[in-house]
Amino acid sequence: MTDSSLTYHEFDDCLWVRCSSRGSFVNSPALKAIAEKYIAKQGELIVVDLEICPGVDSTFMGTLAGLARKMMEQGGFLQIATPTQRTRASMESLGLDMLLDIDPADAGWQANIADRRAQLSQGNGKEATAGNMNELDRTRHVLEAHNTLRSMNHKNNETFGYVCETLEEDLMRHEAELGERD
Repeated sequence: MTDSSLTYHEFDDCLWVRCSSRGSFVNSPALKAIAEKYIAKQGELIVVDLEICPGVDSTFMGTLAGLARKMMEQGGFLQIATPTQRTRASMESLGLDMLLDIDPADAGWQANIADRRAQLSQGNGKEATAGNMNELDRTRHVLEAHNTLRSMNHKNNETFGYVCETLEEDLMRHEAELGERD
């Protein structure tokens, strides 16, 4: 499955991912898939460019948080380029600014950000793919993202506790239904 809302290119110094629509539960599996391939190659920097992204949902933010943790574990970084004020505020309210850098002024890529965006728009970027996710896989992905947010602080635990409980119930129900069909 291709999601043309995410394009990416691996530059010498980073993996650059540009989101051209809302960052959501729909395209976050593709973000996770391409980022995890880069992380497996011991990549050191992922930049998620949100300049033309109108907003992000909690699943997308939870996916970012999970990827930022993985990058930190291997000494790398996840950075966000030019989010809207609303997106920045949403990320900060959930504590993502403790895991990743939001539009860092001293980042090396800031000097050639227009060139990187141009390369992606001129056909040098690849469209992100996440494969075919069935309902069970999508529920697992959304649950994982929300559990990541929930584990970050007490406020998030309260905010996303009910969501996680509901998703866990859905997951158990789907797994039971599949077990009956086997």
